[in-house]
Amino acid sequence: MAKDTIVVIEDEATIASSVAARLTKEGFRVEIALTGPDGVEACRRHDPDLVILDLMLPGIDGLEVCRLIQEDHPVPVIMLTARDSETDVLVGLGVGADDYVTKPFSQKELVARVHAVLRRSRRTHTEGPLTVGSISIDPRSRRATRAGDEARLTATEFDLLVFLAAHPETVYSREQLMNEVWGYGDPSGGRTIDSHVRSLRKKLGADAIRTVHGVGYGMGTG
Repeated sequence: MAKDTIVVIEDEATIASSVAARLTKEGFRVEIALTGPDGVEACRRHDPDLVILDLMLPGIDGLEVCRLIQEDHPVPVIMLTARDSETDVLVGLGVGADDYVTKPFSQKELVARVHAVLRRSRRTHTEGPLTVGSISIDPRSRRATRAGDEARLTATEFDLLVFLAAHPETVYSREQLMNEVWGYGDPSGGRTIDSHVRSLRKKLGADAIRTVHGVGYGMGTG
C-alpha cells in the first residue's frame, strides 16, 4: 500500500524537522517547505493527501497559501497558529483549513489530528450517492451539486455534508459532530462546526443546513 503524503509548510526549521520526523515514524511520506511560495509549489508537485500549514510564513502567509492550494483541488489542511484568537481561527477555517492546532502543541496531539482527518476522508469515499432535495452528493468523486450547479467544497465541508445527508432526519449537537465527523472531541470545537456550517450555507443555500436552537444542526430541505 502506498504511503500517504503530507506536506509540512513551516518556516521554523526545527519545528518542521521535528514534525516531519514524527510523521515519518508514523509511516507517512513527508515533504517540507519553509516559505509560502515553496509550500504552494510543493503541493502542486507532490499532490499530498494532507497539508500541515503554519499561519505565519514568509513570502505568502498561511491564509493565502491555503486559498491557493485549495484552488487546485480540495486537500485536507491542518493549520498551525501561535495565536488562539477566535478571529484567526475562523479566518483560517473560512479559507479552507479543516482543523487547527495552537502552538506550542504536542506531537501526540498533532498526530492524532492527522489520523482523524485522513480516516474521515477515507470513510466518505465508501458512501453511495446521496440526494436531499435539490442537493446531490457523490462521495466517490467528492462532488456536490445543487440543481445541477457544482459547489466547490473543502475536504471537511464535504465530509460534514455527507455525514448530515446520510442521516437527514437526525439533529446532532456540536459535540456529536466533532466526534462523528472530526473523529475526536474538542471543548472549543463549536466555533469549528459553526464556521463550516456557515460556509456550506453560503455555497449550497441557506436551507441546506438547519439549526435546531438549543440542540445543534441537521440536514436541511435543500
